[in-house]
Amino acid sequence: MIGYVTLGSNDRKKAGAFYDELLGLLGAKRVMEDGDRLILWSNGGPMLGVIAPYDGNPAKAGNGNMVALAVGSRENVDKIHAKALALGGSDEGAPGLRGGNFYGAYFRDLEGNKICAFHMG
Repeated sequence: MIGYVTLGSNDRKKAGAFYDELLGLLGAKRVMEDGDRLILWSNGGPMLGVIAPYDGNPAKAGNGNMVALAVGSRENVDKIHAKALALGGSDEGAPGLRGGNFYGAYFRDLEGNKICAFHMG
């Protein structure tokens, strides 16, 4: 049902390098670029992108907004979280079980967008 999600960015070059490395751990690659405005990544499923806001105002992280990435295993949750922090992201919740069999970790990217890496099981 979801085709893609975009996160606002004020520096697509810097965001591109962050997500190239981070999403590369999941086998995702850039599948579309539109000049200095948009980059989209995919590993065959829904896409994640960074974009300059259409209205020309500065991008800023939304309060209560979050993108959750299904990463396929608990090991990948740990890897993604560690890589995000190594790339300059900030910790929003270490990897662990949260409610039943939901294993997740939370971080913010370089622009402050909140991301969850999770696996059910």
